[in-house]
Amino acid sequence: MMARLIAARLPPMEGEWLVAPVPLHRWRLWRRGYNQAALIATEIARLRKFRYEPVLLQRTRRTPSLGGMGREQRRKTLAGAIAVTSSQAAKIDDRNILLIDDVLTSGATSNACVTMLKKAGARRVIVGCFARVVTQDGLPTLQQAGWQFAPRETPEA
Repeated sequence: MMARLIAARLPPMEGEWLVAPVPLHRWRLWRRGYNQAALIATEIARLRKFRYEPVLLQRTRRTPSLGGMGREQRRKTLAGAIAVTSSQAAKIDDRNILLIDDVLTSGATSNACVTMLKKAGARRVIVGCFARVVTQDGLPTLQQAGWQFAPRETPEA
């Protein structure tokens, strides 16, 4: 259901796209047993007929839960914690990437992922998420960082 709702609200995406989830650190994945972003990304790739690439990105070190941290503290915590998986780097060059996460809070995780994908040569990166936390200053700050938000009409049932 979450994947269908995200897929219905994505902008038109022509051509080939790779779909990648925001990565979890291996210990968090082991403890939790699943990566919710990966489950959503798998289904979106199927719905849109895009190629699913589960390990384009990796968490290079454990980070504490970001809950309760402010925007700047989240950014500092994630500095250097996300990287392109070396064996996957060639897949990214000049490609369009759809990055999937479940919840976008401050944008720190997505920004770290997008930065790494762009450094690896991604042509375009779109972030799809199920929920976005909105605070009084949330949207302007994200927009100042270069994020673009396009309101989408809710599809008919």
